Amino acid sequence: MAEPEAADERPFADFAWTAENAEKAKMYIARYPEGRQRSAVMPLLDLAQRQIGAQTQTQGWLPVPVIEYVAAQLDMPYIRAYEVATFYTMYNLEPVGRFHVQVCGTTPCMLRGSDDVMAACKNKGMVKGKTTPDGMFTLTEVECMGNCATAPMVQINDDNYEDLDYDKTVQILDALANGESPKTGTQIEGRHTSEPVGGPTTLKAMVDENHDYRGEW
Repeated sequence: MAEPEAADERPFADFAWTAENAEKAKMYIARYPEGRQRSAVMPLLDLAQRQIGAQTQTQGWLPVPVIEYVAAQLDMPYIRAYEVATFYTMYNLEPVGRFHVQVCGTTPCMLRGSDDVMAACKNKGMVKGKTTPDGMFTLTEVECMGNCATAPMVQINDDNYEDLDYDKTVQILDALANGESPKTGTQIEGRHTSEPVGGPTTLKAMVDENHDYRGEW
């Protein structure tokens, strides 16, 4: 099998902060005590990825020259910054599309229908680990993202979409492709976060004047 073509990192060889991001970088570094500035590597890598995203109209990624730039600012070896970037899945080491669709395939989501979510993505032309030819979507299958009570779910860029099925997933993807802003969070009408579908079943009756909580058992 042929090796995938490496991303072109040459356009980022002269990476430098924008004026706004230079101030943000100083702010992040200043949060840490003297001698501990290297602890700012995570927010700086995130900031750099977002700057690349703004420049490329994508979710952003971290070419090697950009990681080197962050490491140099923090006076740390490049490999230490690279270790952080490769450990956390929030950092993209390859170019991604405008929308990075991360489908949770862990057991709770799988039991609740993540296969249907993945099928919706595939039927919109997505392939795991690839970006669609129009540069709109990149599809990744990920491990648990902590929304088991509202499974199945996807994270798209910075937003979570929960309580999905095939049709709801298609509607969200279509809305994003059309430049719209679909509702984030749970997609079940009347549900707000992770409370039981249909409303609470216990502790529905609260309280006398002395704040004596009395639930219905």
